[in-house]
Amino acid sequence: MNISNTIRKFIFPPLTKSYLTRLILLGLSCFLFFSYVLIPLRIQGHSMEPTYQNGSYAFCLRPQYLFSKIERFDIVTVRFTGQSIMLLKRVLALPGDILEFREGTLYINEEQIDESYVQYHSSWNLPARKVKPGYVYVVGDNRSTSMAEHRFGQVKIERIIGGVLF
Repeated sequence: MNISNTIRKFIFPPLTKSYLTRLILLGLSCFLFFSYVLIPLRIQGHSMEPTYQNGSYAFCLRPQYLFSKIERFDIVTVRFTGQSIMLLKRVLALPGDILEFREGTLYINEEQIDESYVQYHSSWNLPARKVKPGYVYVVGDNRSTSMAEHRFGQVKIERIIGGVLF
């Protein structure tokens, strides 16, 4: 047996029933894992810069909040419409909190918050508002554009499908 036959058998093994069964099970396992446990995300847009860059990749860890609560400043994946469009946002306020922006400075429950993760500051003004029960308040990290150009605000907790890795 020459070396080319050995390489050929390694790259293209004989298609036995056992081999095909393992291949199908592996494919199905990968599909289920990356569809329901660790969802790959391609970042499109600048709303989370500098934390996540446009065109970069991350993963949504769906089971993250099965055994723990969402905490302030967590980055979460929010289901926007259907299953295909998801937004990455930072949780700023929890149910019952009062949130306000004054000249770009964040206040939660009348306490000024230092947002070290925000590189592009703004002059946003948003009157004080109380977060409803069962909701959290989410905003992107890039605040360099006007409020009208951003998707943010109160989101039902059920729409948060998981946390973000990487």
